[in-house]
Amino acid sequence: MTSLNAKIRDIISAYKLSDRQFAIKIGVTQSVIGSMFQKGTEPSSKVIRNTLTAFPEISADWFLRDSGEMLKSQSKEIERINSLLDTITTLQQAINAKSDTIAALNERIKQLENQLNK
Repeated sequence: MTSLNAKIRDIISAYKLSDRQFAIKIGVTQSVIGSMFQKGTEPSSKVIRNTLTAFPEISADWFLRDSGEMLKSQSKEIERINSLLDTITTLQQAINAKSDTIAALNERIKQLENQLNK
């Protein structure tokens, strides 16, 4: 499981912020962030809460539970893509079944034509 500090580093990096800019955005002093990284201490509940508030597009499941994608929109897009892939698979199966039926019917037509021509 990725540490919250590493997740915060990922957010800072993804948004191309300095530690100071990040601290200002979440409403804490730079020393809070600097100390957290230097000492390796986990962020306080205030830092966690303010991070999720300041970056509403960050998935709380990713941030807190290490589940899913960092950005909510990515998770929704992945779900949508998976749903579309399921639909495509179902449609392809239906097409294959119809093609098999058509082939069988064409074969039956040939057999009946051969019987009529005898």
